[in-house]
Amino acid sequence: MEQWQFPPDYDDSYFPGANEKYWFRERETMDPEQRNAAILSRIQDVMHYAWEHAPFYRRKWGEAGLEPGDIKSLEDFEKVPVVTKQDLRAAQTAHPPFGDYLCIPDSEVHHIHGTSGTTGRPTAFGIGRRDWRTISNNHARIMWAMGLRPGDTVMVSAIFSLYMGSWGALAGAERLGCKAFPFGAGAPGMTSRAIQWLGIMQPRGFYSTPSYALRIAEVAREEGVDPRSFGVEIMFFSGEPGASVPGIRDRIADEFGAKVIDCGTMAEITPWMNAGGSAESEGMLLWQDIVYTEVADPQTYKRVPFGEQGTPIYTQLERTSQPMIRLVSGDLTHWVDTPSPCGRTYPSLPRGIYGRIDDMFQVRGENVYPSEIHAVLNQVQGYGGEHRIVISREGSMDELLIQLEPTREAATAGEQALAALRKEAADSLNRTLGLRVKLDLVDPGSFPRTDFKAQRVIDDRDLFSTLHSRLGE
Repeated sequence: MEQWQFPPDYDDSYFPGANEKYWFRERETMDPEQRNAAILSRIQDVMHYAWEHAPFYRRKWGEAGLEPGDIKSLEDFEKVPVVTKQDLRAAQTAHPPFGDYLCIPDSEVHHIHGTSGTTGRPTAFGIGRRDWRTISNNHARIMWAMGLRPGDTVMVSAIFSLYMGSWGALAGAERLGCKAFPFGAGAPGMTSRAIQWLGIMQPRGFYSTPSYALRIAEVAREEGVDPRSFGVEIMFFSGEPGASVPGIRDRIADEFGAKVIDCGTMAEITPWMNAGGSAESEGMLLWQDIVYTEVADPQTYKRVPFGEQGTPIYTQLERTSQPMIRLVSGDLTHWVDTPSPCGRTYPSLPRGIYGRIDDMFQVRGENVYPSEIHAVLNQVQGYGGEHRIVISREGSMDELLIQLEPTREAATAGEQALAALRKEAADSLNRTLGLRVKLDLVDPGSFPRTDFKAQRVIDDRDLFSTLHSRLGE
């Protein structure tokens, strides 16, 4: 089978034929049952490797009464205890800097990345030289499925820092033989410069977060530039939900005249494109021979049937430096096992990843995800691209207020047009969420824009509870 072994040893000079649709035809189109048998073999290899090299896994599995030899089926694999981000932080606190799940000598670490650490101890990713090559090859393979080819210019317009998304996209573009354009993001005035460079370079491929792509389109129109004039054909995104959500995906596609492809899982699971769409598909394919993904019940961590929703649990089948084995994501999605138009036989996430389970909030007993609200608003004519979700409590009742920026054209169209916009947005939200929503229009430009992940939720209920408690003292 095409270079499928553990540890992996990819040929960096390999390319499919110029007219070949698949990077590895056999691996991508094989019968799923046959692939599952091979996946089980890889899982056994990875578990034996981790048992030998990582005290973290020997300890965790030993406490559960398991050894690698006990796993004789994918059903047995569900008995393996999950790994959480808290487990990883605890291991790195006890065994700094990379934790006792680093399976290679410290001297073989090639790249150091990690989380921002804004809410506690950051998690350090120590990526070995072999793993960096593997990530590059995996990403090149998936970007080939998106339709990118050697010689194409690929603009990476995301922050180059600890964040793995930009580095992974760059590594994939380089391995694919593209003209890699690491433009970056985040500096003052960067968006206007991005518009200028897009016009000059005319890249065929473009990577960023969905929010930043929409921001570029917004600023371009303010500067009198049509985003379609950039000539971008393939746009692929990660970092936040949206590129699989029709309201957001279609708006980006319409602004740029490009194919929009969703991808991305977790930084810890790089190659994070292991959930990534193809040129013909919608949603995200699960490239199970790279990272084995189970969509599982968030309480029991047992796989849910296809067609149901749960949280993804990831197992890397080719990583050697910090292999993640049943890492629970805390995200929410649903999966299906229906034929893909591209001919690949992987299961898929038709709506992508909705967001994190802990991003969900409840209002009057209803579960609400910020991505749902964003998707609805993006389908409302006159929406200016930014909003805030304010959750408050009046008496004993939760209230949901959406503060919406109209476009500048809508804002100057008169009171009657603004009233119609307010009604359309509120009615659409009420239908989708099943809730009574208050909606206020604010001036265009009221909310700051971001080059990275947008933060739009303000939950004032904790403040209400604190004040109520103090008044009662």
